[in-house]
Amino acid sequence: MRYVRLFEELTINDVPLVGGKNASLGEMFRTLKPKGVNVPGGFATTAEAYWAVLEHNHLREPIFDLLAGLDVDDVVRLAEVGQTIRDWLTHADLPDELADEIAEAYRRMSGPDGATVDVAVRSSATAEDLPTASFAGQQETYLNIRGEASLLATCKRVFASLFTDRAIAYRVHQGFAHDKVALSIGVQRMVRSDLASSGVMFTLDTESGFRDAVLITAAWGLGENVVQGAVNPDEFLVFKPTLASGHRPIIKRQLGSKAMRMIYTHDSLAGRSTRNIEVPPDERHQFCISDDEVLELARQAVIIEQHYGRPMDIEWAKDGNTGELFIVQARPETVQTQADANLFKQYILNERGTVVAAGRSVGQKIAVGRARVILHARDMHELQPGEVLVTDITDPDWEPIMKRASAIVTNRGGRTCHAAIVARELGIPAVVGCGDATQTVPDGEAVTVSCAEGDTGFIYQGALPFRVEEQRLDEAATHTRTKVYLNVAQPEQAFEFSRLPADGVGLARLEFIIMRGIQAHPNALLHPDKVDEATRGKIAHLIRGHADGRDFFVKRLSEGVAQIAAAFYPRPVIVRFSDFKSNEYASLLGGSGFEPDEENPMIGLRGAARYHHPDYAEGFALECAAMRRVREEMGLTNVALLLPFVRTVDEAREVITLMEKNGLVRGKAGLALYIMCEIPANAILAEPFLELCDGFSIGSNDLTQLTLGVDRDSGLLTGFDERDPAVLELIRMAIKACKKQDKYIGICGQAPSDFPEITRFLVEQGIDSLSLNPDSLLKMRQVVREAEEG
Repeated sequence: MRYVRLFEELTINDVPLVGGKNASLGEMFRTLKPKGVNVPGGFATTAEAYWAVLEHNHLREPIFDLLAGLDVDDVVRLAEVGQTIRDWLTHADLPDELADEIAEAYRRMSGPDGATVDVAVRSSATAEDLPTASFAGQQETYLNIRGEASLLATCKRVFASLFTDRAIAYRVHQGFAHDKVALSIGVQRMVRSDLASSGVMFTLDTESGFRDAVLITAAWGLGENVVQGAVNPDEFLVFKPTLASGHRPIIKRQLGSKAMRMIYTHDSLAGRSTRNIEVPPDERHQFCISDDEVLELARQAVIIEQHYGRPMDIEWAKDGNTGELFIVQARPETVQTQADANLFKQYILNERGTVVAAGRSVGQKIAVGRARVILHARDMHELQPGEVLVTDITDPDWEPIMKRASAIVTNRGGRTCHAAIVARELGIPAVVGCGDATQTVPDGEAVTVSCAEGDTGFIYQGALPFRVEEQRLDEAATHTRTKVYLNVAQPEQAFEFSRLPADGVGLARLEFIIMRGIQAHPNALLHPDKVDEATRGKIAHLIRGHADGRDFFVKRLSEGVAQIAAAFYPRPVIVRFSDFKSNEYASLLGGSGFEPDEENPMIGLRGAARYHHPDYAEGFALECAAMRRVREEMGLTNVALLLPFVRTVDEAREVITLMEKNGLVRGKAGLALYIMCEIPANAILAEPFLELCDGFSIGSNDLTQLTLGVDRDSGLLTGFDERDPAVLELIRMAIKACKKQDKYIGICGQAPSDFPEITRFLVEQGIDSLSLNPDSLLKMRQVVREAEEG
C-alpha cells in the first residue's frame, strides 16, 4: 500500500516515514514482542499521506502563509490561527486512495469472525520524540473508535491536531519549521483498560535522574487521566539490578486518591468517545495493580530501555477482559538525560514559614514569585512573567504560556502528569496533587515554592530567603584510604545524595522513616483494639491499601530502607534499629497508651533495652521482619545492621539471640552486625562487646553527654563537645580495640561534620570510616585527604 504501513513492517529508522511514536510502536511490535514486550497490533499512515491531504485540498500555501510571522506568545492570535487551520483540515476530503487503504488495513484488524474492532487513533509527528525534545501530548489521541466511517472522520481530526495551539507554539519554541513536520496516524487495537487500569512509567527516577529504578504510575481506567494529571495516581519504584537477579524489589509504593475513572462511551462519531466517572471509595483505597503486575511492567520497561539504549518514557495499559498488560507507547526521556551528571546543585531554604499548600514535589528546586490563581484555560493569558501558576490541572493547551511561570502548583496530578513533565522541561519547580491549592494559596501575594525538602513539596506564604550551592563532582572524587560515608535521614533524598562521592551510608536511622512514613506506634498498629475510636479511625486511614497494621509497618519500613540501600547499591548501607526515646514513641499516633512516663527518657527505656522488653518485643519483631524483607525479598544484601545504646555485654547477647529468632543471623548471606559505641562502657569493655559483632560505629553525641554528664539540649550548659580530652580518649580506646581484633570501626556522630580537627584526629588514629552529613561531605573529604597525606 502507498499510504499505509503495518506495525510489523516498521522499524525505529522509519521516523521520517511515520513519526517517532509509530516508528517506536513498529520497532517494539517487530523486535520486542518475542522478548516479552506486549504491544497491541495496528498500522500507521505515512508522512506522504499527510502531504497528499494538503495537496488534495489545496491547503499547503494557505496554512503556511497563515503561520508565517505568527507571534505564538500572543495567545489570542495563536488561538484564532490554530482554530482556522483545524477547521480547514477537519472539513477536508481524504484522497480516495488514502481512504481505501485505511479502510482495508482496518478490516484486516478484524477478528476471525469478522467482528469490528475498537481502535485507538493516535498522532505521530515526523520530528517528534527526539532525545532532546518530546512532542508528547502536542497532538490528539482518540479512543474507542469503531467502524470505518468513524475511523475516517477521526483521521481528519488527528491531521487537524498537528495545528493545536500548543503544537504550533511548541514547534516554534523548539525550532522546528512548520512546513518540515508531517503527521502520521497510528491505528492500534484498543486495550480495554477502562475495565482495569493504566498509567505511565519511566526507566529512571524523574526527579533525581537515578538510572537504576523504574518509576510506575497507575490509575483506574484509561490512561489519559494520568497523563493529563486529572487524578493523583498510585506510584511504585522498582530497583532494576536485583529485579534482574530474580528478586521482588518494589522499593516504594504510594497510594494515590484515583478519584476518577475514564471509561468509553459509544458516541465516537461525535468525537466524544470517553467520559469520567467517580471511583467508589473502596477502590480508591486499594492499589490498582498487584505486586506481580508492577514487577512485570518493570521487566518490560527494562527490556525496552535495553533495546533502545537510553532511558524511556512509556505508556502502559491493562486489559480488563483478558488481564494482559500492554505497552501502548514508548519514547525517549528528554529531561534527565540532558542534565550535567557531574554538577551537584542543592537548593536550600534559609528559613521556613507558614505552609499554605503541599503536594508532590517535582524538580528539587525553590522559586519565589507572586501567586496567580487561574481556574480556566481561557484565562491563562492573565499569567505574567515570573509568577507562580496555581491551577486545578494543566493540559497541553496551557503550554504556550507555561514558560512564563517561575513555578507551577496544581490541585491534581502525579509525578508523570502534564504539569510535572513541562516543569521539568522548563527547569522550574512544580508541586502537583495539592488537593486544594486554588483555595489556600493567596492570589496575587508572594509565595515560596519549595521542592527541595524531599517527596513533599511546600508552598510557603511570603518570599523566603534561600541559597543555591553548586559543586563539580568530578573535582571531588579522589579516593582516600579512610572511607567517607554519608548519614542519610530521608529515603526520598537518597537517590540525589547517591551522586555524591561517598563510599556508602554509615547511618540510616529507622526512626526517621517511622516518624515520617509510618507515623503510628507499632503497638497501636498491631493492637488497634487498645486505642480509642478516633485513633483507630486515623490508623485505618493510614493503612489503606495494606492488609493490616503489621503489613503496613513492615512494608513502609522496608521500602524506606530499600530506597536508601538501592540508591547506594552495591556500596554498604548501615541501618540502625530504632532509637526513639519513650517520650518520642509516645508522640506517635496511638503511642501514649503504650509508653511509660519517664523522668529522664535519654537514659531510660531506649535502644537495645526496648527490643527484649515485653512492652516492645512485638515492635522489634516488626523491625526485624522489615530488614529481612529488604535483604531477602528485595535482594539488597548491602544492608548491614546496627544496634544502638547497648548498655551491657549480656544485653547485647540477649538482643542478638532475639534477632536470630526473628530470622536475622549474623553472617548469613553476608549480614554484618555492628554495635553503637556511644556509652563509656562500650569503649571500656570493647573486647567482649566486639566478640559478639563485626565492629563499632561511634555515636559521638551520646558518648560526649554520658562521658561528661551533660545534657547538650540544655541552654544553660555550654562549651562541652567531642573535643574534650576524656571523650577523645574513649574514642581512641574504641579504635585501638577494633584494630586489635581486626573489626570495623567507624563514626556516625555529628562531630566529623562539624569539626575539621576531629576529622583529622580520627584519620590519624586509623579509623576505617567517617559518616558525614551531605552538606559537609565534600569539604570534609578534602580534610581527610590532607590528613592522610600528612
